[in-house]
Amino acid sequence: MALHQGPAKSDEHPSTVNPFYGEANPVGGMTEAPPQHRLPDGPLTPSTAYQLVHDELMLDGNSRLNLATFVTTWMEPQADVLLGECRDKNMIDKDEYPRTAELERRCVAMLADLWNAPDPAAAVGCSTTGSSEACMLAGMALKRRWTRRNADRYPGARPNLVMGVNVQVCWDKFCNFWEVEARQVPMEGDRFHLDPKAAAELCDENTIGVVGVLGSTFDGSYEPIAELCAALDELQERTGMDIPVHVDGASGAMVAPFVDEDLVWDFRLPRVASINTSGHKYGLVYPGVGWALWRSPAELPEELVFRVNYLGGDMPTFALNFSRPGAQVVAQYYTFLRLGREGYRAVQQTTRDVATGLADRIGALDEFRLLTRGDELPVFAFTTAPDVTAFDVFDVSRRMRERGWLLPAYTFPANREDLSVLRVVCRNGFSSDLAQLFLEDLQRLLPELRRQQGPATRDKEAATGFHH
Repeated sequence: MALHQGPAKSDEHPSTVNPFYGEANPVGGMTEAPPQHRLPDGPLTPSTAYQLVHDELMLDGNSRLNLATFVTTWMEPQADVLLGECRDKNMIDKDEYPRTAELERRCVAMLADLWNAPDPAAAVGCSTTGSSEACMLAGMALKRRWTRRNADRYPGARPNLVMGVNVQVCWDKFCNFWEVEARQVPMEGDRFHLDPKAAAELCDENTIGVVGVLGSTFDGSYEPIAELCAALDELQERTGMDIPVHVDGASGAMVAPFVDEDLVWDFRLPRVASINTSGHKYGLVYPGVGWALWRSPAELPEELVFRVNYLGGDMPTFALNFSRPGAQVVAQYYTFLRLGREGYRAVQQTTRDVATGLADRIGALDEFRLLTRGDELPVFAFTTAPDVTAFDVFDVSRRMRERGWLLPAYTFPANREDLSVLRVVCRNGFSSDLAQLFLEDLQRLLPELRRQQGPATRDKEAATGFHH
């Protein structure tokens, strides 16, 4: 959650209110809006309060045209109805809302089966507010298992976690908050994610685990999870160090099972201890739900699970927060029920087809060079061609925003800071028709960009509105 500060100065010019927002008599109501940074002295009518908020939110971007976000921006009307019916249910109160709790349990069982747990009935898991919380929980379990094995050396020894520099920022937060050293494999050349051999070389007796990402947010590529496990198998043969793997499948864990069925990345690999995903990304649910699963109870230390007597019921919980709405969990179960495997396969394949088709057409333009093609996650990254000097990716991003498209431009991390890219995330609802409109807008602005004397961006750091 972003940290916000109060206003720099008091409200000198509060917003005005259209008289028609007020009472039936247009001159009998308020003519000025209440202050924006302190509670008003008195109440407003519901219609006035609604209109004030509604009008200000019109200045937000159109979420359907946001090609930066992985988060679901469209659901069926029936899902909207269920979300509305369940928004007042507190997910943590399983004693009061037992059927909502049962739907959560079923979702966990479905994911355990989908991810090929050796015994789906023995796998343990929970819903979360998103993948970031799920990653925190998985990291906590890795650290606690490590401290158990190294009780004679900890807290003297400092634990570390190995990952690629391309991981989502939640992993940096985990290492910071839980005092774990982050050991990151840098990018090299045209490799934009973790290298298995390099990851194994960073491991030692203080390594709590290695994170493999199934679907890098930087370019949409899958990290080679099977090769990573093989490298750690070889490390164990040489040194005796048995290092578990957590798969951050925030996006790919809800894509690969349906369109990359032969790819081995999940609990079929004995070294994979836990997996997380975002139900609100390619799980096709609105923001507010993630999932964390462990291969078996052995991978989730019992002391991390709280058993709470709450409103007369005893319930095991593993979460960083407590109260949260059950609506998104219900929506996840609805989507699982609604689509099934074949439905998910059709949605994800269509999304990938849109991504690869659009990538091919952008790659055919002389001004751009593709880095990835959208054939893993339905996500691709591209940059300007080497001979393009009149404009850069930040110019393209800024100009596309004028047409309503939110197209992120950003610079890659360590060892490839020289590379700045644009990235397109294709989601359910971003149709081939919208992709064609996007391409037409992109082509329409190129003649003007070619006539520039040079890139308009002077401060790339300031221009990078998207940092991950």
